[in-house]
Amino acid sequence: MSVERVKDLTKQINQLNHEYYMLDSPTVSDAVYDSLLHELIAIEEQYPELKLANSPTVRVGGAVLAGFNKFTHSSPMLSLGNAFNAGDLRDFDARIRKLLTTEFTYFVELKIDGLAVTLHYDGGQFVTGATRGDGVIGEDITENLKTIKTIPLVIDENRSLEVRGEVYMAKAVFEKLNAERAAREEPLFANPRNVAAGSLRQLDSKIAASRKLAMFSYAFVNAKELGQNTQAESLAKLSALGFSVNDISKTCKSIDEVIGFVEEWQARRDDLPYEIDGIVIKVNELAMRDDLGNTAKSPRWAVAYKFPASEVVTTLEDIIFTVGRTGMITPNAVLKPAQVAGTTVGRATLHNIDYITSRDIRVGDEVIIRKAGDIIPEVVAPLENLRKADVIPFEMITNCPECDEELVRPVGEVDHYCLNDECPEKIMTGLIHFASRTAMNIDGLGDKIVRQLYAEGLLKRSSDIYSLTKEQLLPLERMADKKTQKLIDAISASKNQPLDKLLFGLGIRHVGAKVASTLAKEFKSMTVLSEVTVDELLVVPEIGEKIAVSIVQYYAEEKNRQLIDELTKHGLKMEIDPKTGVTKDSAFTNKTVVLTGTLTMPRTEVKQLLEVAGANVTNSISKKTDFLIAGEDAGSKLTKAESLGIAVLTEKEFMEIFG
Repeated sequence: MSVERVKDLTKQINQLNHEYYMLDSPTVSDAVYDSLLHELIAIEEQYPELKLANSPTVRVGGAVLAGFNKFTHSSPMLSLGNAFNAGDLRDFDARIRKLLTTEFTYFVELKIDGLAVTLHYDGGQFVTGATRGDGVIGEDITENLKTIKTIPLVIDENRSLEVRGEVYMAKAVFEKLNAERAAREEPLFANPRNVAAGSLRQLDSKIAASRKLAMFSYAFVNAKELGQNTQAESLAKLSALGFSVNDISKTCKSIDEVIGFVEEWQARRDDLPYEIDGIVIKVNELAMRDDLGNTAKSPRWAVAYKFPASEVVTTLEDIIFTVGRTGMITPNAVLKPAQVAGTTVGRATLHNIDYITSRDIRVGDEVIIRKAGDIIPEVVAPLENLRKADVIPFEMITNCPECDEELVRPVGEVDHYCLNDECPEKIMTGLIHFASRTAMNIDGLGDKIVRQLYAEGLLKRSSDIYSLTKEQLLPLERMADKKTQKLIDAISASKNQPLDKLLFGLGIRHVGAKVASTLAKEFKSMTVLSEVTVDELLVVPEIGEKIAVSIVQYYAEEKNRQLIDELTKHGLKMEIDPKTGVTKDSAFTNKTVVLTGTLTMPRTEVKQLLEVAGANVTNSISKKTDFLIAGEDAGSKLTKAESLGIAVLTEKEFMEIFG
C-alpha cells in the first residue's frame, strides 16, 4: 500500500473537514466524503504503521470559528457509526444482543440532512444554544437560534434541561431562495444543508432570520431525570413542551422491522418536504443505553444507516471515444471499477469536450462519479487536491477513432462529428439503432449479428436488411436453421412497424423517439414530411430550429431519398395506419408510471416506449402514480404501490399491452 496514497487522503479529508466545519462551504457531497474516509480507515486498519499523527480518523471533526465564543458541551455530541446495507444492520443487532441479556426494542427515525445543535433551558427560559463543533467544544450561536420559530423561547419546565436537534431548511424555502438569487444574478446555493449551516454561522442574526430555518428536536440530554424511560417517551415529552418533533418514526421489535422501515423511506425520500440522507437506529430503552455505553467516538447503542451513495470517488484510467449513428463523437471515461448506487461502474460518459475542459478533467485524476437520474453513470468533477504532478490536461482528438476522417464541430454546437458516410462504426451503429426494440424491433438483429453481417459484406444500409435471405445467413457462424428462420420472420414482421418507429429508426440527427412520434402525428406521411420547410416544422409543438433544420437537411440529400424509396419498395409503412397508427391514445397516455426491480429489457428502452406512448415516467411512488411496472426483486416500491392501490404490471403484462 502506497504511503503517498495515505498522505494524499489525509490531506484531502482534512481540507474537506475545514471546508465543512470551518467555512460551511463543502466542495463535495457527504457520499464523496464518506468514500474517501472509508478508504483511509480500511488502509489504516490493514496497515496501522502508515497512520499519520494528523489523520482525520482520530477525531470526530470540526473546530470553532473565531467570530463566535467557544462553548463546552456538558456531555459530548458524539458522531454515530455508519451502516450501508442490511448486512451492516444485522451485524449491529448481533453486537447489541451479545451485550444485552434482556429484551429490548429499536426506535428508528429519519436522519435529517442539516446541522446538529444543542439548546440549554434554565427556569423555562432558552438561555444558550451551540453547534456540535468537534463534539466537545462548539460555537455559541444563541442569537441566531432565537430566530428559528420552531425553537421555543419559553417552555413549561422549571428544571434545567438540554435539548438536541437538527436545524434544516425546507426544500420549498431553498428553491425560493435560489430563485431570488438567480433573479439578482447572484451565485446559487448548492443544497439546503449548506444554507442552513451557513445561516447559523452569520454574525448578523438578521440574515439567519431571513432564511426561514426550522429545527426537529430529537433528544433530551438528561431524559431520565425528566422521567422518560424510552426514546419514544422523550419525543412525546419534547412535543408536549412545544418542540417540533419529526412524526415519521417507529418502535421496532426486530432488526427485520428496522430494515423494512429503512427500505420504505429510502424509496420515499424524494416525497418529503426536506432532505434526509439516511435513517437513525437507536436502542429505545434509555437504561439499556447506559449498559451499552460509548466508544471514544460513537455510542454503541445507535447507528446511522446511510443511503447508498449516488456519488463516489474512483480513478479515471483513460478516455476513449465512440462513434454514434449520426457520426457524433462521445468521450467516455474508463474507470477503476467502483460501486455506485448498488451497481459496479467501470465506464461513464464525459458528454463532450466543453464538459471536460470546463471541469479540467484529466486521465489519472481521482474523480467523483454518479448516476445521472440513477441510471447513466457520469463523471462529475476531479479532486484537484489529489492530482499528481505528471497528470496532463485533456486534448480533444482531431480525427475519427474508426476511419481517421477529420472531425468537424458545427458552429454553435458542443459536439464533434465524423462526416464520413463510409465510416464503418457510424454505419454499424446506425444499423444497430434501426433494428433496436424502440425502432424497427427486429428481434435477433443485435450488435454482434449486425457487425458480423457488415463484415461479411451483407449489410451496408438499412434497406439491405430486407434483402437478406436464409441462404445467405445459414453459412455464417452461430446461425443455425432455427435461429436463421426466426431472424427472417422478425425482419418480415418489422415491416408492420408504425411510421413513428421508422422515423426514429432512420437516425435523423436530433430526432428522438418522442419527436418522431410528434412528426408522425402531425404529418401522417413520409412523403408529406419529406417536402416540408423549416417554417412549417417550427409551428409544430416540441420542434425547435435545430431539429427543423436537421430534418430538412436529411430529406434534401439524394442518398437518403433513395433509401426511403428502397424501404418503400420493401413494403415498410410510410403512412399512419388509421386503425393502428400512432394517432390513437394508448393505455399509458397522460399516465404516471414508475419502473422497479430487474427487467429483461434495458430500462432506457422501456422508458422510451412509455414516453412515446404518452406516459410520464418518474422514479418515486406516490398517490399520483397510475402504474408500477415491476421486474424481479421489486422490493419496497411494490409494497408501497400495493398499499396505495396502484395498478401493478409485470414486464410480460406491460409488453402484451404493446403487442
